Amino acid sequence: MISQHQQPNGEKGKVIVPELSGRRRFVLACFMLAMCALIWRAVDLQVLSNDFLQNRGDAVHLSDIKIPAYRGKIIDRDGHALAISAPVNSVWVNPQEFNGNGQKKKLASLLGVKLNALAKKVSKKSGRRFVYLRRHMDPQQANLVIDLGLPGIYIQKEYRRFYPDGEVAAHLLGFTNVDDEGQEGLELAFESRLKGVPGVERVLRDGRRRMVKHVEAIREPVPGKDIHLSIDRRLQYLAYRELKAAVAQQKAKSGSLVLLNSQTGEVLAVANQPAFNPNERSKLTANRVRNRAFVDVFEPGSIMKPFTVAAGMMSGLFNTSSIIDTTPGYMKVGRSQVRDHRNYGKINLATLLLKSSNVGASKIALTVPPESLWGLLDGLGFGRKANIGFPGEAKGKLVGFERWRPIERATLAFGYGLSGSVLQIAQAYGALANDGMMHPTSLLLQKDKSAAVQVIPARIARQVRDMLQGVVSKAGTAPRAQIQGYTVAGKTGTVKKAIAGGYSDDKYLGIFAGMAPADKPELVLVVMIDEPMAGDYYGGLVAAPTFSRVMAGALRLMNIAPDDVSSMTILAANNRDAK
Repeated sequence: MISQHQQPNGEKGKVIVPELSGRRRFVLACFMLAMCALIWRAVDLQVLSNDFLQNRGDAVHLSDIKIPAYRGKIIDRDGHALAISAPVNSVWVNPQEFNGNGQKKKLASLLGVKLNALAKKVSKKSGRRFVYLRRHMDPQQANLVIDLGLPGIYIQKEYRRFYPDGEVAAHLLGFTNVDDEGQEGLELAFESRLKGVPGVERVLRDGRRRMVKHVEAIREPVPGKDIHLSIDRRLQYLAYRELKAAVAQQKAKSGSLVLLNSQTGEVLAVANQPAFNPNERSKLTANRVRNRAFVDVFEPGSIMKPFTVAAGMMSGLFNTSSIIDTTPGYMKVGRSQVRDHRNYGKINLATLLLKSSNVGASKIALTVPPESLWGLLDGLGFGRKANIGFPGEAKGKLVGFERWRPIERATLAFGYGLSGSVLQIAQAYGALANDGMMHPTSLLLQKDKSAAVQVIPARIARQVRDMLQGVVSKAGTAPRAQIQGYTVAGKTGTVKKAIAGGYSDDKYLGIFAGMAPADKPELVLVVMIDEPMAGDYYGGLVAAPTFSRVMAGALRLMNIAPDDVSSMTILAANNRDAK
């Protein structure tokens, strides 16, 4: 730099100040180095590290979401849907993004909740990024929520289970929870087959995590498999309707029935009361949800007498001509006493079943070897599960014969001292109906006949069946089980319920177990009415009429030909006379 400077001699002259050349070069060098570093970084970012940065960018804006899988249907033997899944939407919120923008009231209205409850729910979970506001909404209604355009509000696609017939088959089917997972019944039993495998989809989101584009499907969802039941929807409705009417008419605590195909072992219908609607999960109670026909056990009472008679005949010590002296209508067994309603005197086996003699049955049980009676009951499935795959299925109780005392052998003959479910009783009667052959009981449609086991000789099974036709006659205990046009064979049971310290004198089970057509039965039906309070409590009065109505409808719906033409002729004549 050149500046003016006064010389000592007073003359002005130019003085050259030394240039700061070293400092200037240093500063310029620093600028050049910084510029080169920036240029190198730009080249590195744009060229050398392009793939890495692209992946980092994708990681920020791409995310994988789960695609729900369709749950398999549950269908009846004719292909009618009993349980299906329908697409629904669930609305959720990210509290950290949520802004009501003055539309919170409208949002609450669309969600069907109170404004205070909505505000409280969001504020209480403000630290989270995902909170459900409403599960399983109608897709159209959910779209109205999204149309509000509120930040932080999203929808999630899901499926919800629906049961077209409501209460009718509820105890059998069970239900799923809000996440479409089986909780009860067949929904739980076949969970692994019914549930599908969710898919995965990659999507592009914006800075606010909103989905803006579908990128690719990583894995397609795999739908669950359908379950094909042996249940006939028509028969199921018939059974449900008649049992509900009977329980109401008898003012009973509950009721159960099982309808079985004796030729295949397939369960055609199962009903319980009280019932529940599986489409209304918020109102479920344990008392109503339980499938009593499969999971509850009780002492069967006199419906066990046909098997006592069969055991006596199988031992060779009794036959159709055998006479048993029941005089004077009671007998002492140790310190206990077995009684009949009255003194039947000397009776044969058919009369024993016709009049339901406790004394006669006890004398058979005390005569035959205990292992013989136990072996028959065990072979019929008492004391072990029927293995139908239903959750909580009961096995009942059958004590080993080596532990039986005389009084236990006597009472076992008429159904006290062992326990079983309605299903187990139907399975046992199925063997009587099928000439002593017992098929494995199944809830699934059987395309081929399963292997059966001969538990009662065919000749004896037919003879016992013939005797049971008398029970349904006017002289028997169950004339109300008769069906016009068909022969019926069956047995009544009236059981005192066990209570602490013994048996109740005012709480009963009324039961009827039977089959039709009697000569070659195709259907077996067991009806149990628990604690009828309308006045009657005998099985022949409270359960037999329900048996008649359900069995009559089932025979006709299945196009099973009538085998009792004489009763149809009498009916036709009575109708003509009435006109």
